[in-house]
Amino acid sequence: MPRFDVTIAGELNLDLILYGLPEQLEPERELLADRMTLTLGSSSAIVAHNLSALGSRVGLQSCIGDDPLGRISLERLQDSGVDVSKVRVVPGATTTGITVILHHTKWRNILTYAGTIAELRWDDLDLDYLSDSRHFHFSSYYLQKSLQLRVAELFQHLKSKGLTISLDTNDDPDDRWEGGLLDVLRHVDVFLPNEREACKAAGRENLEEAIGKLSKLVPLLVVKLGRKGALAQKGSERFIAASREVVPVDPVGAGDSFDAGFLHEYVRGADLQTCLSAGNLAGALSTTRPGGTEAFRDAAHRKKFLQR
Repeated sequence: MPRFDVTIAGELNLDLILYGLPEQLEPERELLADRMTLTLGSSSAIVAHNLSALGSRVGLQSCIGDDPLGRISLERLQDSGVDVSKVRVVPGATTTGITVILHHTKWRNILTYAGTIAELRWDDLDLDYLSDSRHFHFSSYYLQKSLQLRVAELFQHLKSKGLTISLDTNDDPDDRWEGGLLDVLRHVDVFLPNEREACKAAGRENLEEAIGKLSKLVPLLVVKLGRKGALAQKGSERFIAASREVVPVDPVGAGDSFDAGFLHEYVRGADLQTCLSAGNLAGALSTTRPGGTEAFRDAAHRKKFLQR
């Protein structure tokens, strides 16, 4: 029996979310928010935290700075039950990354200081640790600058050890969608983009065309469609699951929470319809509290929501 259900190698930082700012941000003005939340951020950490909260055994390899933000990030993961014994503290001037999210009614600004997000290197990885699992998940492909060129090699090694692999690229800040992604996808079992990311990764403007291209590269393509739910394409078979109706606080981390819900069932061998429904449920739960993990941290709220 492997030690973990899912291992993850990726970024670890905090999100600072500001609410109630004006829609137009005038220069040289002191603009006041009416609320703020400092919460665990980064796609890799959100997936790890929420998987653990759902009951999966999770191990995370990452880097943080020797600073208060790094210590808070680590404590949040430890509180959820994630094994963080392989998280490396990077000495020196490079500090833990942070993302500042300016929340508006229908959109948001996302401002990120990468810091140690891009510091995780091949030499940092404990391949035996990552291999002691049933599944490996990788997020934020385009932020992992120091590891990106060897991601395909990492995936090949882990697959040789019997693990299945999932990938959620998240956004490309350069909006180029290069970096050998299509070659990397050939080593992926489950690709988990949202609608925009699927079109960008495939180089297509039409979602159906993007699905047609990507589903030939990966055994299982799962596209997150927000309020429209999610779909899975497995060869010529398509599965669709409707979204869950909730009164949202904000959508931060909803896609990563979907990944956690989906993978929690996937590694247990559940059918695709169950996996999709679990992903939609976890994504919906995430939106009921600020940030990507707060709804999962509140155990009473989480249990009541999932039971209902």
